[in-house]
Amino acid sequence: MGDNKQVKMHKKPISFGKIKFNIPKTSEGDNNEANTSGFGTFGRTPIQEHKEIEEIAEDLENQHVQQVMGIKNFGKKAKNFDLDELVEQAKVNAQEANKKRLEAEASMVNKPETKNDDKSDEEVIGPLPPELAQDDDDDDDDVIGPPIPPELLNKDDKTKGKKGDKDGEDSYDELSGDDDDENLPLEKRIPNSHEVEMLHGTKAVVALAVDPSGARLATGSIDYDVSFWDFAGMDSSMRSFRTLQPCENHPIKALQYSTTGDSILVVSGTAQAKVLDRDGFEVLECVKGDQYITDMAKTKGHTAALNSGCWHPHIREEFMTCSQDGTLRLWLTENPKQHKAVIKPRQQGGLKTNPTACTFSRDGNTVACGCYDGSIQMWDHRKNFVNTTACVRDCHQKQSEISSISYSYLGSYLASRGNDDTLKIWDLRNFRKPLHVFGDLFSRYEQTDCAFSPDDTLVFTGESLQRGQDIGKLIFYNTKTFEQTTHIDVTKSHVIKAIWHAKLNQIFVGCGNGVVKCYFDQKKSLRGAKLCIVKTHRKKHTMEVVSAQQIITPHALPLFRQEKLRTSKKKMEKDRLDPVKSHRPDLPITSGQGGRVAASGSTLSSFVIRNLGLSKRVDDEQDPREAILKYAKEAEENPFWVAPAYKKTQPQPIFQSGEEDGPSDAKKPKSS
Repeated sequence: MGDNKQVKMHKKPISFGKIKFNIPKTSEGDNNEANTSGFGTFGRTPIQEHKEIEEIAEDLENQHVQQVMGIKNFGKKAKNFDLDELVEQAKVNAQEANKKRLEAEASMVNKPETKNDDKSDEEVIGPLPPELAQDDDDDDDDVIGPPIPPELLNKDDKTKGKKGDKDGEDSYDELSGDDDDENLPLEKRIPNSHEVEMLHGTKAVVALAVDPSGARLATGSIDYDVSFWDFAGMDSSMRSFRTLQPCENHPIKALQYSTTGDSILVVSGTAQAKVLDRDGFEVLECVKGDQYITDMAKTKGHTAALNSGCWHPHIREEFMTCSQDGTLRLWLTENPKQHKAVIKPRQQGGLKTNPTACTFSRDGNTVACGCYDGSIQMWDHRKNFVNTTACVRDCHQKQSEISSISYSYLGSYLASRGNDDTLKIWDLRNFRKPLHVFGDLFSRYEQTDCAFSPDDTLVFTGESLQRGQDIGKLIFYNTKTFEQTTHIDVTKSHVIKAIWHAKLNQIFVGCGNGVVKCYFDQKKSLRGAKLCIVKTHRKKHTMEVVSAQQIITPHALPLFRQEKLRTSKKKMEKDRLDPVKSHRPDLPITSGQGGRVAASGSTLSSFVIRNLGLSKRVDDEQDPREAILKYAKEAEENPFWVAPAYKKTQPQPIFQSGEEDGPSDAKKPKSS
């Protein structure tokens, strides 16, 4: 009874709500007493903890396995580890090992090596302590030869930090090149040690596009053709693998690959832009607007010829076009039947003006266009396109086309090329006056290009030929000092389009005589045209023998049995002996046979005359009547043709005698 009272005193009262049974842990003595008591304990048995139940189940399972298989401890449970504690412990161990290694390097640098130290190292026999052994292993793995001075180590750490903090993104240093390239002068950074020429046609190439990976090139011309070039599949003959006319009889004005390279935008002289896939098959065509509606915002598409177009740099489904109807329109590839947005640039007085060149900024947040009134206007892509975010009116000469505008790779500068013979560089942080104006750059085409080098140290543009000039040039200017760095003599025609591909490090130039040139450096350039110049052009051998299916008849007679030829060579030799299969020419003949005539006459009648008729030739001096009557006696004696047929029915002919002259008597009866 005393034990029962003691148990009751330890129990807590039951509270309503969440019912808990908190059984206190009793000591071993109490358990023993409870187990040895006569009647045990009244009420419910105390609930054991979850761990104890699992242990009991494991023991029972092990006993059962031991009885059946004779194996004990079969399949032990995996241990549970605390990962956070292990990571912290590894960090501490790494810091301690690094600290010991640096101390050892410093002691090695400060203290010269002596023989005694070597001797002491050699005298160590037996296993080292684990800490020293771990340090030795680390030293053996990391340090080989004399240690690196700490100055160089710090320098390497700095350069590693500069090379790019974000994984998967190219930093500016990687785009601009290595340290060796930075030390080179600007002329040496231009990849123009080698050049390759590709022939598009005979007319001016006014559109160029290279896909982002650098595997393909597309060229467009005013001869309506678009040619596709595959660098991996071309050989040294440099021929395009496909040429087509996507817009029928309209000149191509702009081409651009999408950001993923799976489609290409084609802008032509029509009012409808097209999107083609990589192989040149049409994907979509934009709708044409109603040309009788004056408000361009009310129409679904452009109503006049296009001028330019480009893809959005980050949204792969969106592209932009500008037209002679005075609008820029944004499109989505999902819905080519309706534009996404329309932008209407305005002149100083509020009248509309035609945009001649358009582009997106590198981050895609700004839409910019150059207009026919000489202004450059910009809108924020994230807002509605009512008011401009930046507008400079007198960028170029009025009533002249701005043929190209291009953002720098860092996005702080803008280059504009106009048909007023100028190239201007603008600072977007102070977008009021140009940083510099490069003059005397003649341009004949509305598509004359300008762009920045991948490291933004150079800006380049093409120059058209003037009177007295012999060769077109691609001119490079320094963006810091605004001096002409160098120029490339391209061809004896105008230089219109130029693309410096950052990934390939190659320059593609479109010329006025239908030639496309590619400039590259043997060491600094990658893939692209370098893949083609190595391959040799091979002619395909045409097989003249057409293999016929052989019919096998095992029980055929020898006359109808076909010979089984093992090789095609024997078959060709046998066919050569057959005059029909080998098409042997006819042998010469001496007489006419089978419709053919010998050399004596070109026709059968001439052959008959010469060989049969002329054998009994009549002299020209002989009287033809006498020659015929010569056969009269022979015909009477030996009639062969006519006389025998009429001999029985033909009357005897009576000829008039020659004695009776004068008129005949009418009363005299006629003789029958």
